[in-house]
Amino acid sequence: MIRRPASGLPAVAAATVVLFATGSARAADKWWPFPLYDLSSGKQTEIQYEPLQKASQKWNICVLFPHMKDSFWVAVAYGVVEESKQLGVKMTLLQAGGYENLPKQISEFDDCVASGAQAIVTGAISEAGMAKKFQEGLDKGIVQISTVNPVADAPLTAKVFVDFKTMGLMTGQYLVDYVKDKPGRAVSFPGPQGSGWAESFNDGFKQAIQGSSIKLLDEKFGDSGVAVQQKLVEDALQAYPDMNIIWGTAPTAEAAIGAVEEAGLKGKIPIMSSYENQAMLNATNNGDILGFATQWPVAEGRIAIDLAVRALEKKPFQKFLQTKPVVITRANEKSVDMTEVLAPADWQPVYKVD
Repeated sequence: MIRRPASGLPAVAAATVVLFATGSARAADKWWPFPLYDLSSGKQTEIQYEPLQKASQKWNICVLFPHMKDSFWVAVAYGVVEESKQLGVKMTLLQAGGYENLPKQISEFDDCVASGAQAIVTGAISEAGMAKKFQEGLDKGIVQISTVNPVADAPLTAKVFVDFKTMGLMTGQYLVDYVKDKPGRAVSFPGPQGSGWAESFNDGFKQAIQGSSIKLLDEKFGDSGVAVQQKLVEDALQAYPDMNIIWGTAPTAEAAIGAVEEAGLKGKIPIMSSYENQAMLNATNNGDILGFATQWPVAEGRIAIDLAVRALEKKPFQKFLQTKPVVITRANEKSVDMTEVLAPADWQPVYKVD
């Protein structure tokens, strides 16, 4: 069931809504009703999402992720696994090993089809690269759900992801407010070029700093692995000795902490992450970075599975949902329901639910 509030908040205000843990009627930890934007009609509407109680049968769902190299995608996997268990469906999770491995994700899509998957949930490495596969799946009667990574035009049954430009805008605005009128010289590290989400993050960041005291020196795109990002940050520190702001992906921020310290600049260069992982939470609490934005990855995984089951059972569902980003800092971290942001610290990834 989808419950709509009697009156909606303005979009900007709603983006700062904080979720609080509640009791449960269905499971030990009740994560719903969950506030979302419904854009299925082309107009943004506020809804409170509630999942199905149980699937009517043991549907076969295949899930494709770009990689499982960091705690962000582990968090999405946690949501996928837990909701699959709760609904009582079969789930198989495959990961391509990185954003440079589009051919592998395409091959894994074919593996899902060959295995008899009735629904495929995809965190797409590239919309353009996967669009043909989505259409092939639909032509075979296989439900196609996109989660986390944005898909603007490719054919799908339904999709759920955050507005990445808003996340870039919010984190950029936080930096603007932080530096006030002091001159800022920033380098951005948006993520892998061509992914779509990296460009959207970067567009939001650039919009936030436009007309402020922060000047953008350079934009350095690259795979969202810590090793790649560390090299990019180290190169930027060499190329731009006057750089005093680092904004970018969670792996960027993770790599930047050590790179900045090694350069003898600890405490002199504010670091802001455009999104979340466990390292970002720890770094925020330790004061190593200013903070990060969250798109609620655990919830995105849960909702993607629920959407797949709804579509399979021909029950009402929204075709386009967006989560509401929140900037998390030391000031508000304890008030945010982190169970929908990160997997439990002791949770190990599970690739099959039978």
